[in-house]
Parts: sequence; C-alpha cells; structure tokens
Amino acid sequence: MLISNLCEIGNKLYKTRKNKGLTQAEVAEKAELSDRTYADIERGSTNMRLETLLKICNALNITPNDILVIDNNIEITEQDIAETIKNCSNNEKETALKLLSVYVDSLK
Repeated sequence: MLISNLCEIGNKLYKTRKNKGLTQAEVAEKAELSDRTYADIERGSTNMRLETLLKICNALNITPNDILVIDNNIEITEQDIAETIKNCSNNEKETALKLLSVYVDSLK
C-alpha cells in the first residue's frame, strides 16, 4: 500500500538514515538540500516535490519504494511464484517474466 502521510514518510526517512549511520546534515548535503529543509521533511512538517524525494533516495542509496510503500512483511518464496504461474499458458508465462524483469530493473 502506498503511503501518503507526510509524518509516516518522514519516519521512514529517519529510520533509514539512522540505520545507515548518517546525520541529517550529511543526507541534506548529498541531496543538495538545506539542513533545515531536510529536517522539516523528516519531521513530516513540509511537503516535497518528486524531484526532492528522488534526490533524498539517491543520497540514502534506496528506491522510492523503500519510502513510499508499506512493508506488510509478507514472505513470498520462489515456490509461491512458481505455483502462481504453474497453470498459465506459455504466452502468459512469457508476459509474466517480461513484466517481472521490467519491475526488478526499475528498482535498481
């Protein structure tokens, strides 16, 4: 599920930054933002443009998915994926593989 609450986004940014051992100033510098702007974003007290989110993600070496999507801690195995496509036609399997490849590449 997509997160739209600014405080939740800020909390995820805070946790990610702390896990990487970075200060707010370091992330702000890498993202080409002022310290104040980054601090406001992390507190959830200001909205940001998509361009700013991408700069922050680059600075933290993460994808926008890491910040904007709620992790439901669903564990999916390769067997689950295989079972899902087991009864598909060859054309459906080919399409599924192409879609999966495009999606995985977009996360890099």
